[in-house]
Amino acid sequence: MLINRKEVEQIAVLAKLAVSESEIEAVTHSLGSVVEMINHISEVNTDAIKPMANPMDVVQRLRADKVTETSNKPQLLAMAPNADEDYYLVPTVVE
Repeated sequence: MLINRKEVEQIAVLAKLAVSESEIEAVTHSLGSVVEMINHISEVNTDAIKPMANPMDVVQRLRADKVTETSNKPQLLAMAPNADEDYYLVPTVVE
C-alpha cells in the first residue's frame, strides 16, 4: 500500500479535516488508488509529445481596436449642480 494510516492522519491534520476512525480505512484506500493512478500516468513515455497550453488548436478571433464612443463630458458637467472646468464639485465629507 502506497499510503498508510499514519500518513492519512497527518494529511487530515494538515488539511484541517475531521476524519473519523471508521473513515480512515476508506480514505487510505482512496488516496492509495489516486497515487497508483498518478504513478501509472507518469510511466507513459511523453518524449515525442510537444507541450501545449490548450488541447484545442484554435486561435481566438480579435476585433479591431477602434474608438466607438465619444466623450460626452461637457454635457455631463453642464448637468452637475456644481462644476469647475473639468471637475465635479462635491461637499466636503471628511474634515
